[in-house]
Amino acid sequence: MRPTEDGSRGNQNMQKQIMKTQQFGISLAVLNLFVLMCVLFRANSAVTPDLPPVLRIRGLELVDDQGRVRAMLKVFPADPNVKMPDGTTGYPETVLLRLIDSKGAPNVKIAATEDGSAMSLGGESNPTHVQILARGTNTSLTLVNQDGRKQVIKPQ
Repeated sequence: MRPTEDGSRGNQNMQKQIMKTQQFGISLAVLNLFVLMCVLFRANSAVTPDLPPVLRIRGLELVDDQGRVRAMLKVFPADPNVKMPDGTTGYPETVLLRLIDSKGAPNVKIAATEDGSAMSLGGESNPTHVQILARGTNTSLTLVNQDGRKQVIKPQ
């Protein structure tokens, strides 16, 4: 078949080529949309590991690069036979947090018991420290210098 004088045969081929190009473009766009939807769906449905709601341990120690314990959180059992510094007998179950310096001295102690709580902040050298104590219905603040001089403050 020969093209007509106005070139309609060439025009038809050109239109077919344009249509094929448009169909290819639309098909490629649909394929891209499908891939995008798959990626988004997979990202939203990614399985996250189930995390336990609570970490249950009896004690926790943090160590430095040399393996020295630098912090400790532990529950100590009650001991009814221990003689306490205030003259009472018996040590209640205690939760104790210790922050320890590089020399092994506990510079910070925070304790909680059934009958109260305590906090001790240690100085550079022993026996320098500050102790805040609330036990039972009594409270006190104790200050001790390096030379051992002690001042106890209690409410009047």
